[in-house]
Amino acid sequence: MMAKRESSFINMLVTLFAVTFIASASLGLVNEMTRDAIKKANIKAQEKAIASVLPKFDKLGKSLMVLPKDGPDSLELFPAYDAQGKEVGTAVKSYTNKGFSGHFTIMVGFKPDGTISGYEVLQHQETPGLGSKMGEWFRNKDKPKQDIIGKNPGKVNFHVSKDGGDIDAITAATISSRAFLDAVRRAYNTWKNESDGMSGSKTKNEAQTEGGNS
Repeated sequence: MMAKRESSFINMLVTLFAVTFIASASLGLVNEMTRDAIKKANIKAQEKAIASVLPKFDKLGKSLMVLPKDGPDSLELFPAYDAQGKEVGTAVKSYTNKGFSGHFTIMVGFKPDGTISGYEVLQHQETPGLGSKMGEWFRNKDKPKQDIIGKNPGKVNFHVSKDGGDIDAITAATISSRAFLDAVRRAYNTWKNESDGMSGSKTKNEAQTEGGNS
């Protein structure tokens, strides 16, 4: 009788182990498949956003990860060129941690002169019908005080008008508006510092080359 109970107990343990193993393996497989699908979807969304925020281009250069002076995480810059190799603009993947619901990310396009060519909101958890309006609010050609397209953050005060800036906030969503403009300024400042640094290095190299040829 005792041996039968022990045998039943062992069978239960073996069965439980088998079920647990199969469940864990299945869950791991599903997670792996889901992770790959999410990664591919994010890459596709990113490529679509880059194309949307920049003027027409023929190829993208190597992306750059740059740590901003005013943030804990790096921004990613995507320079774009025409068929002759001339730069037509740079897309910058930026972020803010000041949203009504915290962190969100955006993609902003800049022409070589610093004017904004477009933007897309990538990920956010802002309030539907309020902060979520930032996806369209800041590119309204009929409302110049809202529209940021064609404006240069280095020449226009990219703060909400309530704070003395030149941009009208989303109605009843000032916090989200401030956060959005925070992300845009971070994108511009990081792009500008990187652009100025590259221009300075190029000028220095050209001067050294001319000096070497003299």
